[in-house]
Amino acid sequence: MDGSQLITLLKYAAVLVAAIIIGNWFLSETRKAKLNKDPWYKPYFSVPGIIILVALSLPVWLWLFSR
Repeated sequence: MDGSQLITLLKYAAVLVAAIIIGNWFLSETRKAKLNKDPWYKPYFSVPGIIILVALSLPVWLWLFSR
């Protein structure tokens, strides 16, 4: 394994770790909302929920504005 492959592997690992952290953060917000009997959409208005929504909608926005 040369240096460029190692750098690429480290980049993938960093993205995976960030996704795990944000996912756990969102899951804790969801559990907190369930305990407080908040509406189902309440976790999506938290910081991790907005990050997830932006990440999911980014390909659509890029497709729309790249034409």
